[in-house]
Amino acid sequence: MFKPEGIIAPILTPLTAEEKFNEKEMRSQINRLIDAGISGIFALGTNGEFYAFSKEEKIEIIKVTVDEVKGRVPVYAGTGCITTQETIELSKIAKDLGVDVLSIISPYFAGISQDDLYRHFSSVAEAVDLPILLYNIPARTGNNIDYTTVKKLAKYENIIGIKDSSGNFDNTLKYIENTDPRLSVLAGSDSLILWTLMAGGTGAISGCSNVFPELMVSIYQLWSQGKIEEANEAQKKIRPFRNVMQMGNPNSVVKRAVNLLGYPVGPGREPSNCNKPEIDAALLNVFELYK
Repeated sequence: MFKPEGIIAPILTPLTAEEKFNEKEMRSQINRLIDAGISGIFALGTNGEFYAFSKEEKIEIIKVTVDEVKGRVPVYAGTGCITTQETIELSKIAKDLGVDVLSIISPYFAGISQDDLYRHFSSVAEAVDLPILLYNIPARTGNNIDYTTVKKLAKYENIIGIKDSSGNFDNTLKYIENTDPRLSVLAGSDSLILWTLMAGGTGAISGCSNVFPELMVSIYQLWSQGKIEEANEAQKKIRPFRNVMQMGNPNSVVKRAVNLLGYPVGPGREPSNCNKPEIDAALLNVFELYK
């Protein structure tokens, strides 16, 4: 079964000034990231503003991603929806479009229990024959996928691991230490990439890789070479940028940063555009640190 490893880019979704999908720039960003050494392209993650697009738009974004990647790296697609039925439907479409791995976020907005989460993920795993990476981001969903639930879900061979964006390293450790050793655990918080790797994780889905792809890739490469001190220096370099991300919706700040680097990826879909003078000034100051 597929094993997710390395630094995977949750690619942002370029838009025109009118907030329409910008296919040309999407293809350009895919090639930029692959050229930088990224281990996978993840369409429709949080940084890809999955929550902002219709089903039809999501299908178009997935089609373009698979077409442009051309098998050079695995393609991940975020197909998690609020309901189980919708999630299965979109996941089947993604499979037909040639996606390699599904990322399934836990249902959001609805108040749900661990039993509900187990039934949801079980139903998707039974309905769609593709590798599935669970996605835990409690600050956005209102629920945390407990490690005991992940342990139970490990009985499904196509559930291959979990991305933990809780920001709680103890939660990550529980996934690594107390579930099933065949499951891959990926860092979803960029500040915890090296520590997750050192604890037994296999990689990261890194929002910052949209801005600094070579730097983020170097954390994994240096770690894999046993150069822990150098890897830690690379890890520490992203702290100033991470601090600026807190000035607005974090993934919208990432998108604004890519614009300021000279790539026409367009606005975040309103209402979270983050086009503010104070954010721009902070980003430009941070960029000076990376020259």
